[in-house]
Amino acid sequence: MTVSVRVLFVCTGNICRSPTAEGLFRAHVEQAGLAHRIEADSAGTHGYHVGEPPDARSRQAALARGVDIGGQRARRIDPSDFYDFDLILAMDRGHLRQLEGIAPRDATARLHLFLDFAPERGPRDVPDPYYSGAGAFEQVLDLVEDGVLGLISHLRDSRL
Repeated sequence: MTVSVRVLFVCTGNICRSPTAEGLFRAHVEQAGLAHRIEADSAGTHGYHVGEPPDARSRQAALARGVDIGGQRARRIDPSDFYDFDLILAMDRGHLRQLEGIAPRDATARLHLFLDFAPERGPRDVPDPYYSGAGAFEQVLDLVEDGVLGLISHLRDSRL
């Protein structure tokens, strides 16, 4: 069976929030038996960290939950992403505004705020943990986990 949906998670530098979302999403997709139908990637709105692995604190927090994101490498969003992915999910409203500003007029990807898939959570933005302590990385994981579960449920209901 071929891939049905491609999802791209986007934050600022692609070293904290979006690689965490990509890693948790892939793990849950695998557990749900949907890996053959769903692909995921992540990118940043800026190229500050291109080629670097996720932040060590993100890797450590994810690994503590059984998800290894250490093999990922940061990249900047590319114009082709707006055609290659079905969903591009911004980790906060600032990213969403940036993506809306750079999306080609004929882009086929649908842009959404990631936490729109976890409306019961309350916050709409996944906060940037980069300048914070370990607790902020745990908070990101909690928010991302809820968003991932909501996204998978949405995909099952609508496309898979």
